[in-house]
Amino acid sequence: MTIVGGALKALVCSFGRFWLIIMLVAIGAAGTWRSGLTAQASIERGEYIFHVAGCLTCHSTEGAPPLAGGHRFDTPFGVFISPNITPDKSHGIGAWSEQDFMRALRYGLAPDGRHYYPVFPYTSYTRMSEQDMRDLFAYLRTTEPAARPNETHELVWFARSRLGNRVWKALFLDPGAYQPDGRRSERWNRGAYIAEALAHCGECHSPRGVLGAVDGARHLSGNPQGLGGDVIPNITPHASADVSSWVAVDYAAYLSYGEMPDGDYAGGMMATVIDEGLSKLTETDRAALIEYLMTLRPLPMKGARP
Repeated sequence: MTIVGGALKALVCSFGRFWLIIMLVAIGAAGTWRSGLTAQASIERGEYIFHVAGCLTCHSTEGAPPLAGGHRFDTPFGVFISPNITPDKSHGIGAWSEQDFMRALRYGLAPDGRHYYPVFPYTSYTRMSEQDMRDLFAYLRTTEPAARPNETHELVWFARSRLGNRVWKALFLDPGAYQPDGRRSERWNRGAYIAEALAHCGECHSPRGVLGAVDGARHLSGNPQGLGGDVIPNITPHASADVSSWVAVDYAAYLSYGEMPDGDYAGGMMATVIDEGLSKLTETDRAALIEYLMTLRPLPMKGARP
């Protein structure tokens, strides 16, 4: 009886260990599965942010792989050339950590400590949430690497030293995520976040001072001396602005496929911004952005009659 009892006890113990192992393996597999789903969701969110933030437009140029840089920005300080942001380890951001990426967006700092020129709109991207930064980085890591070397900016002599960037940032960079306005609705705040952080509308549609900083007091009132010398339109609801008579459906048509109320379509760089970015907004986000734009403080364009 003792022998049989001992054998039975050993069998039960072995059986218990077997199921314990099975259970641990199942728990591990479930954890891996959940982790995979979380990672995939982050990549999908990052792809959405990627489009709304206009990354493809600025970091791509004709004749080169997508995101491999080379887009030229003609400014009063010279020509800035966008860098490679593919996951190539030698020429892109493939060797960057997530923290490196977040530091670039929040503080305008390269992994080696160099201060970026503010033609990279980190003054707007700094308002992104940490989660959106992480998701964007997760997506960029899935894009196709391109071994395309970065080009040297062609700047006027006094802008060539990056020491000036450090001084500029001390004067004009206010780092930190967007803080909702408690006096406004959740939808309005979402629209403000899209415009001010992700889509960085003010970087083009606001005038700049002599040192190249965006004039926040004239937010989105247009820029008479935009990139390449182009006039960037006023998008506040001021009587002198082209959008002054627009209603919600007009904004929706423009943001969706670039059509204006008079039947004309967006052209130039804005056409690409819409095609590759703003047209991909969800209906909810588009409605939020429209609400924000329609409630802007009406301002005349700098130099125009009030």
